[in-house]
Amino acid sequence: MDLPLKYLNRFLAGLLLSALYGCKVMTPLPPKVSLQAPRTFLERVDSTSIGTLPIREFFTDPNLAALIDTALLRNPDIAMAIQRIEIARASVLEREGTLLPSVSAEASGGVRRFGKYTSDGVGNYDTNFSDNIEPDQKMSNPLPDYFLGVRSSWEVDIWGKLRTRRKGAYLRFLATEKAQQLVVTNLVAEVARLYYQLLTLDNQLEIIRSNEDLQNKAVETIEIQKDAGRANELAVRQFAAQLLNTQALDIQIQQQILEVENRINLLLGRFSQPITRGNPILRQTFPDQIGVGVPAQMLRRRPDVQQAELELKAYEADLQAARLDFLPSLNITPYLGLHAFRGSVLFSPASLAFGLLGGVTAPILNRKTLKAGQRRSQAQATEALFAYNKAVINAFQEAALSMRTMDNLKKIVDLKEQETTTLQQGVSISNDLFLAGYANYLEVITAQRSVLAAELDQTTIQQQRFITLVNLYRALGGGWE
Repeated sequence: MDLPLKYLNRFLAGLLLSALYGCKVMTPLPPKVSLQAPRTFLERVDSTSIGTLPIREFFTDPNLAALIDTALLRNPDIAMAIQRIEIARASVLEREGTLLPSVSAEASGGVRRFGKYTSDGVGNYDTNFSDNIEPDQKMSNPLPDYFLGVRSSWEVDIWGKLRTRRKGAYLRFLATEKAQQLVVTNLVAEVARLYYQLLTLDNQLEIIRSNEDLQNKAVETIEIQKDAGRANELAVRQFAAQLLNTQALDIQIQQQILEVENRINLLLGRFSQPITRGNPILRQTFPDQIGVGVPAQMLRRRPDVQQAELELKAYEADLQAARLDFLPSLNITPYLGLHAFRGSVLFSPASLAFGLLGGVTAPILNRKTLKAGQRRSQAQATEALFAYNKAVINAFQEAALSMRTMDNLKKIVDLKEQETTTLQQGVSISNDLFLAGYANYLEVITAQRSVLAAELDQTTIQQQRFITLVNLYRALGGGWE
């Protein structure tokens, strides 16, 4: 009797040491320091931010608002993001299920044959000849075995390990919601950017066709002068070549319009069709006042920052659960049902059987696996911290860059307007001088080319202003409500 007792004492000692070691690994980890965002954007503080404006209040063009509404309803990326949310929701339910006992109905049957020279075989043989055994209690060999009832298994969450894993799953569920909001903000911004690109192409097509009319008249004029002996064939060819180049630009712009319309239709989840739009880009109104608020307000609204923060907390919960794996676990496995070795007596009240088994288990030989899991969780949590810090820096840089870009583009727009006006006056003057014989045809062609390039540049700069405004709206956390 001493030998089994000695082994039992060793086992209990090992279990105690395992519990003490588990308590040791639960010492608090040193806190991780995350970045603190600046208090202002480039020393600018506004009471409100355009990032808080609803989509229809920020995008006042009804055609653009209608396109965004359609995209939010039919875009396949949003539909996929919603399904990822459902997957995360199912993971939360799965983790919640581990906190409760698992109960399963069981109807089983089997047969086994005892060897004559085994304890079971000898015992059953002797039992069949006992005076205390009724005829229906005698066991045959092979021996059937029937069970009808319920079995249960329950790990008691005494250390909070299962609740911690449920917390991690819930945080990931919240992170997928933020990811879906991020898809929405990017989609809204992309639809708006393409829409303003379309308005820019409309304006450029209008400018090109206006210049085509001007160049057509110039070709007619130079041909008249050639017939009158005041110009040569080279001048006619130069004016004609310039007109052909402008006509080629016309077709290129039309092709670009088709491509942008197709990209918008793809985002809207529909087949190609014309896009209804408003005035060209130069006739679109630009807001006079643009509030940016404070960085803290932006960080609270940006979905990517919130997603990174939630994922960081989820990985920290995983790390906590990995550390709790070192502690002993308590498992309870009861059962209740009808158990017999003969089918005819299975439903007899005497066949009622129940049992309850409880046990405490602690890891002893598999610590290397648990340590590997803890190190992996530690690395994932640290990586998530770096990702969060990166998201904060990126968010601030995007907002600050968009603000500075808007200020610079406003100055460029003013200069481009003056340049275009000056060159348009130069075209009129060059035509008058050419007709009066004080300028040659090359000066007229140069003036026409310069004004066309300036007008096209003016539309491109105005497009960049609107796109930068959209980028600032997204950078400040707008576009996902």
